[in-house]
This record gives sequence, structure tokens and C-alpha cells, in this order.
Amino acid sequence: MENPFESRKSKAPRASKLLELDAWIDSTLYEAGFSAGERWERITIFFRRFRVYGWKRAIFELLGEGMTLGAAGCVLLLALAMPAFEETAGNWRAQADFAVTFLDRYGNEIGQRGIIQRDSVPIDEMPDQVVKAVLATEDRRFFEHYGIDFLGLARALSENVRANSVVQGGSTITQQLAKNLFLSNERTIERKVKEAFLALWLEMNLSKKEILQLYLDRAYMGGGTFGITAATDFYFGKNIKDVTLAEAAMLAGLFKAPARYAPHVDLPAARARANEVLTNMVQAGFMTEGQVIAARRAPADVVDRDNQKHPDYFLDWAFEEVKRLAATMPSHSLVARTTIDLNIQQAAEESLEFHLRQFGEDYGVKQGAIVVLDNDGSVRAIVGGRDYGTSQFNRATSAQRQVGSSFKPYVYATAMEHGFTPDSIISDAPITWNRWTPKNYTRGFSGRMTLSTALIKSINTVPVRLAKEHLSIPPIKALTESFGVESPVFSDKTMVLGTSGLTVLDQATGYNVFANGGFAGTRHGITQLATHSGEVVYDWRRDKPEPKRVLSEQAVRSMNSIMVQIPEIGTGRRAALEGIRSAGKTGTTQAYKDAWYVGYTGNYTAAVWFGNDESTSTRNMTGGSLPAMTWQRLMTYAHQNVELKPIPGIDNPFIEAPEEEKVAAADDAGENGEEPTPDRPPVMSAATTVLLRAMADRFRDAPRLRPDGDIETLSAL
Repeated sequence: MENPFESRKSKAPRASKLLELDAWIDSTLYEAGFSAGERWERITIFFRRFRVYGWKRAIFELLGEGMTLGAAGCVLLLALAMPAFEETAGNWRAQADFAVTFLDRYGNEIGQRGIIQRDSVPIDEMPDQVVKAVLATEDRRFFEHYGIDFLGLARALSENVRANSVVQGGSTITQQLAKNLFLSNERTIERKVKEAFLALWLEMNLSKKEILQLYLDRAYMGGGTFGITAATDFYFGKNIKDVTLAEAAMLAGLFKAPARYAPHVDLPAARARANEVLTNMVQAGFMTEGQVIAARRAPADVVDRDNQKHPDYFLDWAFEEVKRLAATMPSHSLVARTTIDLNIQQAAEESLEFHLRQFGEDYGVKQGAIVVLDNDGSVRAIVGGRDYGTSQFNRATSAQRQVGSSFKPYVYATAMEHGFTPDSIISDAPITWNRWTPKNYTRGFSGRMTLSTALIKSINTVPVRLAKEHLSIPPIKALTESFGVESPVFSDKTMVLGTSGLTVLDQATGYNVFANGGFAGTRHGITQLATHSGEVVYDWRRDKPEPKRVLSEQAVRSMNSIMVQIPEIGTGRRAALEGIRSAGKTGTTQAYKDAWYVGYTGNYTAAVWFGNDESTSTRNMTGGSLPAMTWQRLMTYAHQNVELKPIPGIDNPFIEAPEEEKVAAADDAGENGEEPTPDRPPVMSAATTVLLRAMADRFRDAPRLRPDGDIETLSAL
């Protein structure tokens, strides 16, 4: 039998060790806490020396709150600027690699884009007065600030307040370069924030000399020229190394507003602006009054230039197309033959400006954009705004604006592909979709109606009912994108009424599918790229992708049978062409911020948009008013002297006269013993047009007769 006392005695040492460990932990934690408390008390006592009381405390509290808000603001500004920094990830100098000369569809030179390296003169080789004139006018403290000049901004603000108008800008050369390289000309707070951050980024990555060089080489200088070197050749017919002080002052004055101060357009205004530049040089201390007096007394003259406007918005878009097509080609010095028709381009510009001048103030609208496509996909005209010199932002290709009811044809086309017909009956009645209850423009409802009537009258509830009860959103989105629309299309239910933002080019591209029989992938602006030695490196007819059918023939016929009635009896009656059948759709967005008319004939498709850059509301402008009128004026001109083609699914390209008018015309012809003439607009056939153009080319290219040989030559003839 074991002794119980001995077993208990053997366990005592283990228990005591655990007690010792517990005591050690307790004492260690206590000492650590006590030591930490002593340190914290010493720190507190130390910082009490810096505690302020009374009025000083209020100041420090304000400074502390300011630092907190400032830190939060910096985080917010950085978040806003992050999308802009994504632009710097690519090869943002790529434009310098391209030098492209553009020709119109007939082979006439219409402009250039890119930096032509042989013309780019380094800063060190430019005359001293050129650099001083630019710095004195655009950024006097260029070599002192770090991208943002707060002193210059304060000075400009005070001058503007004193003059009660904007007479000076506060942007530095670096900020202007950031805008030219990465941003658009939109006047928004977001753009200014991005501009400020990108200016700092440029200052960190480039030297001052490189920034100034890029600025002088990339700025738009009027007359379709980019860069101060090209402008010198255009306006003065000389190299920039040879310009005088008066000419340098005139060039420096162009940076602010090239359209307003271009000397080939308004020489007195250009000279007055050059005189201001000379004053700036004196005020900046770069020159004395005695040094500039000769330039004041003998202002610069310019070489005679024709006042032909360049299609700059089209050229900007075409330049991007060239860079896309020629990205992998070894040569970037190219001649590009484009699809532009300068007659249609000028007609589009004239129609836009005419209606803005006549009705812009009444409707409270300041801007517009137009795109015209030939129905084979050739881009014939692009008008990206009212004045390229004032704003180079291309509203036709870059601005995504809500399209309103002009989106409805995509919904109805999807329905036609899913077995509906123009005579299908659907109800115009109140409908709610996940707490969204759309209303008609008239705020009333008409009950059961055909799809044809619903689209002609632009009923809102019908396309919503189609999407909710029969189609769903994904097929509508997929069909719209298959039409060639490149802007992101919303997947939200409200997209059926045009809440997605599309560009004018997208709208023309999409409607062109209805006009060419249901095929997509035909839009193009470049027909040929060749090197200066004549080697053809790209040809649209040879290298184009095969067009793909995205809309069945039956759906095309159904849609066009409805769309041709909209200019005749629907919301687009102001767009109707005299004697020529056309189709189209109006569009008006909420609060009258955007107004559209997109239409087509058998020959051309055109999209017209009106609105304001700030997305402010107009004065009740609808798509059936100004846009439809502009479309009608433009397309009336475009269809002169062309062979009219029928719209797919519509047999006759001409509008038939009412039966009573036909009878009256036949009676009149019978009384006069004449055959009745067909109701046809006065147009020439395509063969006649081609023949006349060929004759004109032969006359233009024929050698001139020598004076001493005129009589003999004429006698021989």
C-alpha cells in the first residue's frame, strides 16, 4: 500500500512553479503599466508647455481645422485627378511621330496634322524676341513657378475684377500644355482639377525647355496650322528664324484666341493684339519702350492667303483614324486621302451657323454638331462646334449627350427582329417598372395602337412596355452596339427612352444601318494612305473589314416603312424635303437640355444635335424644331445634282403628289397638247455629274495658250 503523504509531497513543487509564473506575469504587467503611465504623464507635462489660451487658442483651433479640411480636400482632389493620370500611361508623345497631309475625296489638299519634324525649330535656335513675346503674354513667371502660378492667378483675378470682365487668364503655359496634350476644352471644375495635377506631373517629368518646346509646337495658331513654326510659314511665308519683332508679337498674340486674331481673317484686330503683346514685353521688363517703338510704328504684314476655312473638326478625327490604321506601319509621314466632301462640309457649317444666328438666342442654345455619312459609310462632313478657333473640343465625336426619343428606333428594331410588325398592337397606358413610371410628352394616354403609330407619335409608354413585357434590356443593348455605336450603352431600364449618352457620330453610324439595308461596319473616313514616295500602304477597298448584317431585310423594311412617315405626318415635319422621300426621328431630353434630329434618304444619313456645353436647359427646344430645320436645309443642298436612290424597302425615292394635283397637272398638260411631266425634283443623274466634273478637271489642267500662238491654234481648231 502506497503512502498517500508521499504522493502529495511530489506534486507540491509543480504547483509552486505555476504560482511563481503567475506572480511574475502580474508583477511584470503592473510594472509595465506603471512605467507607461509615468511616461505618458511626462509627455503630457511636456506638451502642456505649448498649450495656448485666450485668443491664441482660437487661432490654433482654426489652423488645426484648416489642416484637417485641407488634407481631406487633397484626398478628394487626388481622387478626381486619378482618371487624368491614366492618360499619361500611354505614349502621349505619339503625335510627334506622325506627319500627315490630308486630301479630300477628289484629291485636293485640305490640311495637315502632326508635328512635321523638319519644320520644328528648337527653342535655342528661335529668335530671342519670339520667346520673350510668348512668355510676356502667356506666362511671365514661367521659369519661377512649378506648374501653377498662384501670384499670376491672383494678379489675373484682380485685373478681371477691376475690368468687370475676363481680360486676363490665370493658366500657366504648363497648364495650357496639359490641356492640349491630355484634356478637352470643356469648362468644368473637374477639368480644371485634372489640369492642375497634370501640370505638376509635367513639371516633374520634363524640363522647362521641353515644356516650352512642346507648347510652341502643339498650340493651334489659326488658319488650320498647329505650332508656331507652321504659323510663321502660313502667315509670313518665312522661317521662324527670320521673323521680326513685329511679326513675333503678332504670332504671340494668336495663342489667346487664334480665330479672333488670325491676321488673314482680321488684320486690324491682329495688329491691335500685337500692340498689346509689345506692351506686355515692356511691362515684364523684357524690352524697353525704345526697343519696341519701331515695331509699333511698322506693324507686320501677312502674305495673301485665300480665306478658305479648313475642316478642322474633321481633320482632328481623321488624324486619330490615321494613327489607328498606321500604328504598326514603319512610316508615319503619310498622305491620307479622305472621304470628306468640302461642299457638303461647308453646307453643314453654314446650316448650323445660320440657325444659331437666327434662332439661337430665342431658344437659349449656343452650340451644335453635325455628322453626314454617305450611305456606303463614307464620312462626308463633321461639324464639331460653332467655331473651331474658339473651342477645339469636338462635340460631334467626343461629347456623349443623352439622345432622348431618337433612341427609340433601336428599341423598335429589336422588336421587329423578335417577330413584331408595324401593325402589331400594343397598349399606350400607364406603366410602372420597379417604381419608375414614365409619362408621355402630352401627359395623356391613347389606349391600344399599332407600333407604327406609337413611333410616329413618339409615345413613351410603348417602348417601355416592349422592353419590360416582351424584349428585356440585354437584346436592345446588344443590337444597338452591333449597329456600330461605340459609346457605352446603359443597361438600366430607362435606356429605352434615351438616357444613354451617345456621340453625334454614333447616332449617324447607327441610323446608317437603316439606310444601307441592315449592314454595319461600313463607316470610314480614310480611303487611302500613301507615303510621300507614292507607295500605297493602306487602301479601304482592299483592306476594309467585311460588312456584317445586323438587321434582317424584313426588319429593315418594317422600320423604314415607319420612319419615312415621321417627316411627313409625325414629329419631324420640319425636316421634310421637297419632293424627296426621307426618314428620321426627333429626340428631346429632360429639361430640354439636348435636342436631336437624325435622318436619312437613299443617299445620305445625317445627325444633328443642339445644346449647351454646360448642359444647361434651353428654352423649350425640341428635336422637331431647330435640329429638324437645320437637317432640312443641309440635306436640301446635299441632294442637288445627284442621282436619287430609294431608301431600302421603299420603292420610290420621290414623294408622290396628291391625286388631285396629279389630275390637275394632267388636265393642264392635255389642254396644251403636251405629255404630263413626272413629279421629280430638278436633279441631274450621276453620270451627268461625273461627266461635268471630268470636263471641269480637263479645262483646269489644260496648258495655257501662248500669246503668239493663239491665232494659229484657233485657226487650226
